[in-house]
This record gives sequence, C-alpha cells and structure tokens, in this order.
Amino acid sequence: MSATKLVTIYGGSGFLGRQIARVMAQQGWRIRVAVRRPNQAGIVRTYGAPGQVEPVPCNVRDDLSVAACMTDADAVINCVGILVREGKNTFDAIHEEAAGRIARIAAQQGVKHLVHVSALGADPESSSLYAASKGRGEAAVLAQRPDAVILRPSIIFGSDDNFYNRIAAMTRLGPFLLVPGARTEVQPVYVMDVARAAALAASGLAAPGIYELGGPDVLTMRDIARQVLTATGRRRAIIGLPHVLAGVMGSVLDAGQVVTGGLLTNRILTRDQARTLRLPNRVAGGARTFADLGIEPTSAPAVIAEYLWRFRPAGQYDAITATAKNLRDN
Repeated sequence: MSATKLVTIYGGSGFLGRQIARVMAQQGWRIRVAVRRPNQAGIVRTYGAPGQVEPVPCNVRDDLSVAACMTDADAVINCVGILVREGKNTFDAIHEEAAGRIARIAAQQGVKHLVHVSALGADPESSSLYAASKGRGEAAVLAQRPDAVILRPSIIFGSDDNFYNRIAAMTRLGPFLLVPGARTEVQPVYVMDVARAAALAASGLAAPGIYELGGPDVLTMRDIARQVLTATGRRRAIIGLPHVLAGVMGSVLDAGQVVTGGLLTNRILTRDQARTLRLPNRVAGGARTFADLGIEPTSAPAVIAEYLWRFRPAGQYDAITATAKNLRDN
C-alpha cells in the first residue's frame, strides 16, 4: 500500500473506528479521522508515524463539514453510529441522513471506494427503531453509491466493548444475573475482524455489496452470560428477564432521561433495545460473509478473558489468590 493513499474515517475515534484506523495505519495509509471532538481523539495519532493519522473536526449533519473532511480522499469509511438518542443526534439524523450525505458527497468528489458500516438485522420495516434506521441508511447509501461495500456486523466485542463489559459489571451487583432476551440468538463478532474487513473493502479488495459479519458461534444471551461468568470466575444464578418486563424496565429508564431533560442518558437498557432483543441477531443463510473476504472470525472465549479479568473477585490478582488458597489447603 502506497503511503500516499488517504482514507477518511467518519467516526474514527469510536470503538470500531479506532481499530480500523490502527489496521490501516499498519498498512501504510494516511488516515483522516473525522470526529466531533478531535481534541479528545488524540490517541489515534499514536497508531502511525508522526502526521500519518490526524483527527479533524466534523459534524456529519452538515454538508460543508463532511465535504471538507473528504477532500482528496481515495477511500471513505463511515462507521458513525449511536445506540441511544442524545440531543440532535437521533437515529434518523445519524443512521439515515448522515449516511446518505456521506455517500452523496463521496459520489460528487469521485471517491474511489466507499465503505458503510451498518448492523446485522438492518431492515427499514423492523419494529426496532435502531434496526429500521440502519436499513433506511443502507438504502440512502446505495441510492448514491450502488458500488458501495456495506458491512453488517453482529454485536461487536473487544476490550472496550459495551456488551461483554456491561454484563460483566452486572455480575458485581449480587447473587443474580438478570439477562433480558435470554433465549434470543446472537452471533458476537470480534472488533479486529470487522476492522480487517473494512480495510479490505477500502482497499478495493471486496466486491461491492452487502456482507453480514458474525462470529463463528451462534449463542443465546444466556450462553453469553455463562461465558462472562466463566471469564470472571464468578458464580451467579442466571435469571432470564421476560420481554415484557424488559420493555417495562426500558420504558422507565427512558422516562428518567426525558424527565432530566437529557442530562442523564439511559445507557442501561432502552425500550428500543428491549424490542431489539426480541429478534435474533445472526447471519442469514446465503449472505456474503467473512468467508467471501478470506477472514476466519475469532470466537469470544479466545478473547474476552484478556479484558474481563478486572471483573474477577480479586481482579488481576485472582490467579495468585487461587494459587495461595490451594497452598493453604495443602
């Protein structure tokens, strides 16, 4: 890869975007990380040589801002996404309108490769507001750039994830572990695998179209909880929370956000997330997958113990504590 190649990554300071930047920096790309607050994204500079990775200010709701960040780019990756509404950043504004804006401007500027990160389960007709907005976003992208590569990852895990870490944090709260949608099937995917897929697509090494990206294992949410308990060395009774009760909990927490005028953002469980947990989140038969990209996905048990150790009873000293206990017993 020539060092003169330039990629603009919208949302490049987020959980997935940072890993895409890291992978592409290693491949020799110059990287422009387009984010709302570049002063808080300084970590991305360390992913490459001085000047190779640069955070720049961007408001994806504004044409001029998006266009300025895209100037002279050889490839564009859009991985901007939200899980909850915050002020003007609604699902429609970010997942649909911003996605279409980035695709339209990429077409106007003649950007060679466009990669759009959507989500597994994206469907304009979905009962989930999140999934529906993702589906409309895909349509908006393809209307402007039918040659785009669209990636639909399942729930993404990795050291900074908001999935396994959140469940692990819940194991500290008591003898029970409440699991909404305990029977719902999911297919967790490793963040580095998704990052490699995005880098391949930005390099023009993936055919245009939609790719559904899931890990090697299809698991229920109860299975996920068991994996977390194993990785954290804790014993908890797993209690499946019925969909109705999960919806009620989400509604109450959403109401708290409304009452406080948005000062307290509901990041625990929203009503829409409870609705999403009614639906399976796995790769569809016949879809393009990691196999079409030459990537073998990584299973969660091979990774999560590396970062969930902090939730063990004795944290990083858990193994030492167990060894000392065995010595005393002997």
